Amino acid sequence: MRSFVLCILLLPSIASAEIYRWTDANGQVHFGEAPRAGAVPVEVKPQVVQQDAAAAERQQRSERFFQARREEQQQAAEKNQELRAKSAQECQQLREQYAQLAQGGTFYKVDAQGERQYYDEAKVDSARSRLKERLAQRCN
Repeated sequence: MRSFVLCILLLPSIASAEIYRWTDANGQVHFGEAPRAGAVPVEVKPQVVQQDAAAAERQQRSERFFQARREEQQQAAEKNQELRAKSAQECQQLREQYAQLAQGGTFYKVDAQGERQYYDEAKVDSARSRLKERLAQRCN
């Protein structure tokens, strides 16, 4: 954290540093940050990098790829969430059915003619065991 603050404090001095140019006795040109006798300040302009058409196309293509990937991940997450919700609802229904069977009583189904057909104890026990297996498989 201290180094970050130090960098922030030094940033303006780095940005405002001037570059000087001078020629020595041998005729060699030198550049430096400290002014010397006969040194002339040099204006340094930042270099503007322009992208060519191929680089811009590559960048757009990669952006489209990453956007498509993000959309796929979002769709997969939504589908996964829907599946989990559906599974939770199914488990809740199975638990409720099992609880009803565990309470006991008489159970029946209505046939096509609208008449009740009652289950005997063997069918109720079979239904209980099937529900218990389905609960163990699907609902941990």
